[in-house]
Amino acid sequence: MTTVHHWTGLEARALRGALRLSVRAFAEHLGVGVRTVSKWERLLANTEPRPDTQAILDTALARADAAAHLRFETNLSEAGRCGDRLRRRLAVSGPRDWEYESWTDDLDRVAVALSRQNFSFADSLLHRWLARFKPLELDDKGLYLWARSTAHLGDLRRDRGAVIGPLSAQHSYVEARSAFDQLHIPRRVAQLDLSLAVVTEMSGNLEIAAHHYQTLSADDRLSRRDRARSRLWVGTALSKDGSHDCAARVMLAATHEFEDLSEPDDWSVAHQKLALAHRGSGDLDSALHYIDVARRTGFNDTPMQRVRVDTAHAHILLSDPATREDGLRVLDDAARLAAEVGLSHQLRSIESIRLTAEGAPGPRRR
Repeated sequence: MTTVHHWTGLEARALRGALRLSVRAFAEHLGVGVRTVSKWERLLANTEPRPDTQAILDTALARADAAAHLRFETNLSEAGRCGDRLRRRLAVSGPRDWEYESWTDDLDRVAVALSRQNFSFADSLLHRWLARFKPLELDDKGLYLWARSTAHLGDLRRDRGAVIGPLSAQHSYVEARSAFDQLHIPRRVAQLDLSLAVVTEMSGNLEIAAHHYQTLSADDRLSRRDRARSRLWVGTALSKDGSHDCAARVMLAATHEFEDLSEPDDWSVAHQKLALAHRGSGDLDSALHYIDVARRTGFNDTPMQRVRVDTAHAHILLSDPATREDGLRVLDDAARLAAEVGLSHQLRSIESIRLTAEGAPGPRRR
């Protein structure tokens, strides 16, 4: 709960803005005259409410909800009263509990937004907090929320195709990993290692990525599900590197584990990747079987999931001259959806598949 030791017109105006009230409505809310509020607005820090009005303002702030508290402090910061002067005026009991509660709620909303590729909304929520706090200013609870936010920012940048560089998924993941390491949370550190391995794969370093995945598949810091996902991604890296038969064996083992874990979404994704491995080895009948399983059983209710499964399906169809036209149609649909929601990495993959299809007929069924 935020309190103000001594009110001036500046804090009063910040509270009015936080409550989103007009001058007249704010005066009525406090039970004071409109001229009094207008004086606060005009003189700001050069005027001070009377002692009885100070108490009224204390009560109005105490009764405000968490979102209004956040707006109140933000208004003061934007008015140039942050730093030492703001800290002298604001006394916060505990580790800013009301702010941390709002931050936690926003992170839940970010996770939902990212799952549906609502990147703009997720980005605005994340930067609301990351622009507000620096890691060195935070206690352990705040640093934990900062690290989670930074990891989500990495996910957002990865899905948008910003894989390496100063404003990339890799940069965000490294920062988040450092914070979790400082907090001594090994499970989160290992999860960031897994995310960094994905970035390594996406940037084309397949042999290094496969090695990292293999190491993480036996890392007891990770959950059984994450270890199974590591094994699946070992297969993905092997398949991209041309070792399709070996990749299929590794992926099949991961598929069985997802079935044991009752993880239908991961199980479906594994079938999609199995389909591509069989396509790479020239076994188009098996490839069509596995992609059909993925299309029938997966939760393809988000743009990312639909683009991925349609791209895989198109890749298989394009491998057979008899289904090439169908493949181009499916690929065009996937490209339109990827462009619509800003999936840059998927768009690049789609364009690569299209160029390959134009340059070679591909394998026939065996």
